Amino acid sequence: MLNTTAWNRLRYDLYAPVYDLVADRAFRRARRKALEAVDWAAGQRVLILGAGTGLDLPYLPRDIELHGTDLSPAMVARFRARADELGFDFTTRVMDAEQLDYPDDHFDVVIMHLILAVMPNPARGLSEAHRVLSNDGQLCVMDKFQPDSRPAGWGRRTLNLVTNAIATDITRQARPLLEGAGFDIVRDEPLMMGTLFRALLAEKFPRSCRNASPVP
Repeated sequence: MLNTTAWNRLRYDLYAPVYDLVADRAFRRARRKALEAVDWAAGQRVLILGAGTGLDLPYLPRDIELHGTDLSPAMVARFRARADELGFDFTTRVMDAEQLDYPDDHFDVVIMHLILAVMPNPARGLSEAHRVLSNDGQLCVMDKFQPDSRPAGWGRRTLNLVTNAIATDITRQARPLLEGAGFDIVRDEPLMMGTLFRALLAEKFPRSCRNASPVP
């Protein structure tokens, strides 16, 4: 299976010099729309997972404490340069989103744009996002997803053998992934190519409440 941590690090190091040419203009509106849904407040501690070259940064408020992580050192270097140019209070780290080196309940907002479709284990990545979010924290997701109403058919699964090797999985479903990780989806909006690309805003559902019995 090519969709592994080592392969992702290698390919995004290779993509880094040309990534903006491919992903900037194509996803500007989608990034902006997704981030507009977040309930922003001054001083929030914000984590971008799979931060890439920092293409989300122009659409973020400047009065936040920003943390950017990516598996690719080349991507992190470009993110750092862009965040510095835009005047953010920020830190950057090379880190696997499936194994975050942050304490529990640490962030007010976690952003996952165009990362769930490329992670080897998106359920694990979402579990980590849930862990590091505060109990009233917000998760902002923008990615491509198979419709939640039905699994991918044979044609899409066959095409996925190619797309997954090159760039991305096109068979993953948003709601089962987010809800399975303990998130309550409060907004789900189609953005591009019909309903293929979607923006979802979710709130953390504390694990202590997930299996609680209803109050009589």
